[in-house]
This record gives sequence, structure tokens and C-alpha cells, in this order.
Amino acid sequence: MTTNPRVRDWTEAELDVPGEVREVVRAPAPVLSTVGGSVDATDPAVVQLAADLVATMRVSPGCVGLAAPQVGVGAKVFCVDVSEHPKTREHHGTFVLCNAEVVSGSRNEKAREGCMSVPDFTGDVKRPSRIVVRGQLPGTGEEVELEAEAFEARALQHEIDHCDGLLFLDRAAGAHAVYARKTYL
Repeated sequence: MTTNPRVRDWTEAELDVPGEVREVVRAPAPVLSTVGGSVDATDPAVVQLAADLVATMRVSPGCVGLAAPQVGVGAKVFCVDVSEHPKTREHHGTFVLCNAEVVSGSRNEKAREGCMSVPDFTGDVKRPSRIVVRGQLPGTGEEVELEAEAFEARALQHEIDHCDGLLFLDRAAGAHAVYARKTYL
């Protein structure tokens, strides 16, 4: 199985609407622990949300993904772009998926995660390092499948978890696997 080339070729210009930067909500906001609803990927409101997610991600230092619940919207929509992160090996560039789900995963590995909605902590989370994800592109509603591994696979699972009402803290092995975020002056 190979990645649908539409994911790698997709750009936010296809949304054909300017994105607006939204405020990122923080835990314990109820929307972060609520399962998001499935969306019509062709709905203009969903297309606008997709553009807003990308715009918000772009202005947030170190951000590699952002899900609709993080901007206060209980919907299964998220964006990912790990292309500039130092841990990235392979990536698909910037993309937005609607109604995404992990179809398969293998090679579980533990790694540290952080989150804009939980800015004071990081945590060790065990996740598959190779996954296949299925979702829809906003605007066209085209169903796509992509294979991701390593850091991009982790980012995808983190965002899908947000859409399912889960934070990385829910996946950490326990309090011993959660750490105060280091701040550098």
C-alpha cells in the first residue's frame, strides 16, 4: 500500500479561503475531553475551519499539528506539518484531514510529547511508529490513505486523539511519565 499522492501534493491554497488565527484552548476545557463529531468535508464551514487551523498552526512556534477541539470546535478535523521539525525523517508536508482514523499500526515506541493545550507539561507516550491513516480532504471530500512513520506518525495519532477527546496525558503510562515542561530563558 502506498500513500495517495493527493496528500503530498495538497496545499492550503486549495481551500480558497484565507485562514484566521484562533485562540488555542487549554485543559481542562470540556471540548478537549469530548469526542468530536464527524463532518461533511465539503461544507464551507469545515473548509474555513481547515484554513483557520493551518493559519493558527503557522503562527504557533514549534507547533506541528492542531485539531479542531484545540480551537474550541468539537469536530474531527486537524492539520499536520512536521516538515520543519528536527526529529522529522519523512513527511507529507502540510495537510488537513477530516474524519480521519488509524487503519493499522505497528512497531510501538515510547517518546516524549507536548501539546499547546497542555503547555506546562510533557509526557512519555507509547504509540505505533508506523501507521496507515484514512481520512478526507477538506473542500473536495476526497477519501485518501497515507502511510506515515516515526515523528509524523506520532503527530497524526496525537491529533486524531484530540478529535476523539483524548490528550497525551490520557496515554501517558502514569504520573511518573509526566514532566514539567522545560523553559529556556
